Formats: sequence, structure tokens, C-alpha cells
Amino acid sequence: MTTTEQANIPATRVERDEARRSSPREARRRFRDGLVTPTSGWATGFTQANLVILPKDWAFDMLLFGQRNPKPVPLLDVTEPGVTSTVLAPDADLRTDLPRYRVWRDGELADEPSDVADLWRDDLVSFLIGCSFSFENALIGAGVPVRNIDQGTNVSMYRTSTQCRSAGRLSGPLVVSMRPIPAGLVTKAVQVTGRMPEVHGAPVHVGAPEALGITDLAQPDFGQPVRFEEGDVPVFWACGVTPQAALMASKPPFAITHAPGHMFVTDVPDSVYQQN
Repeated sequence: MTTTEQANIPATRVERDEARRSSPREARRRFRDGLVTPTSGWATGFTQANLVILPKDWAFDMLLFGQRNPKPVPLLDVTEPGVTSTVLAPDADLRTDLPRYRVWRDGELADEPSDVADLWRDDLVSFLIGCSFSFENALIGAGVPVRNIDQGTNVSMYRTSTQCRSAGRLSGPLVVSMRPIPAGLVTKAVQVTGRMPEVHGAPVHVGAPEALGITDLAQPDFGQPVRFEEGDVPVFWACGVTPQAALMASKPPFAITHAPGHMFVTDVPDSVYQQN
């Protein structure tokens, strides 16, 4: 994470409360105007989405990758080629309204701009993918603390030793997000998130990070370390950064994604994706 990103994380409780109360439109306006910050805790009650943008000739591979790996890649919307908006927020612009993007060339990270309007092409297809930030409010409402929000940090994300099911030219490892959960509330966390399968649903693993091939929780591959409180255990959810790991492994000539933790804030209430 860059110095600029760290400086723009809502650090005080007042700032975090303001972020939570922001409307999706206001959050997107602030990001479009240059605010760079992880979006966990922003626009409480509204769904957030991962973003992957690929040329049309790679779009079927990505669509198939999502269909074959629905836990880490739950597809919420797929645009027509060249279209810069989404039904998830019709007045938004996918080129400008995220706080930070990543630009990939031949599987290598080439840049992390705050907008990608100058890179836009008529053959680009956007994939909006469910994000675990969308169930954090449900966890809080059920009395389960979300440490990354409380601490004003990005969530911790890790590559695992588990391989996703390949799809055409795309393959790569499962990426997981981790949240420290009090041991006595793990069952509650599983129940709450399990009712939201379109934003990753229930955890894929609890405890024992080495079983996933994770050797050091203090060194996440993406995001920031999150501090454990006494009695916490690590709980792991499938993560929408998984396609970025696939881009690194599969090396398409060009792609754009969100920067990990810097999501697209939609106009869709979280309740739309919550099962009774």
C-alpha cells in the first residue's frame, strides 16, 4: 500500500462514521474527485463489487472462469463491450468511480492509477464480482466484530495452495480474505455470511492457515495485516482478488482491475443478496 493510500484511510472514528453514512453516489463522487482509500466500511448497507476488465477476445474465458469457480468469482453483472456503466449503478462510470485501479500487461502489474479513462477501448468487457465487504455490515449487525473496520485498515488477503478450476486460458490459485473472529462467534459468522452466497457466502476455512498454504498471517499478499484480539481465530472467505491471481498466472496482454480493497460501491442494497 502506498503512502497516499495509507494517509487516506479513514483513521478516526468520526471519519469512519462519515464513511459509513456516505451514500453510494457520494462515495463514488469522492473517489472520482481523487480520494484513494480502501472501501471497507463505506456506504453501509450497499453492495460493493470487485472489477475485472478484459478485451472481448478474453471475455468468454473470464465468464467461464466465474461459472466454474462461483465461490471466489460470483458474477453480479457483465457489460457489453465498450460500455462504461453497469445496472448495479446506472449513473456511475466504471472508468473513474473506484478509488484505485490496477493495469496489467502480459500478467505484470504496470500501473495503479486513480482512473482509467485514457486507457478505455471499445472492445473492453467489464465483470462485476461480489465482494465480502458486502457482508461486513451483516456481521456487525449480528454482533460479530469486523476488526479491519474497527482498526481502519484494509482487509488481509492471501494466495492459497488451492488451485481454481481452469477455464480456457485462465487458471490460478484461490485467494482468500481473512478476518479475525472471536472463537465464540465463529458459528454466528458462518451462519450470517452463508445467507449471502452472491458475495462469497460462508467461509471456506477456519483456523490452521497452514492448511491453505499460508505461512505467515502477518504478511498478506494483498491488503494489510489486521491485529488479532485475545480469543480471536482466523476465518477465511473466498476472495474476488482471485481473478487477479489468474491474470498473473495466465498473462493476458491487457487487463484492468480494482486495486485490492478498493472496490466499486454499487446502488444495490446488501439485502438484495441476503437469503432468509
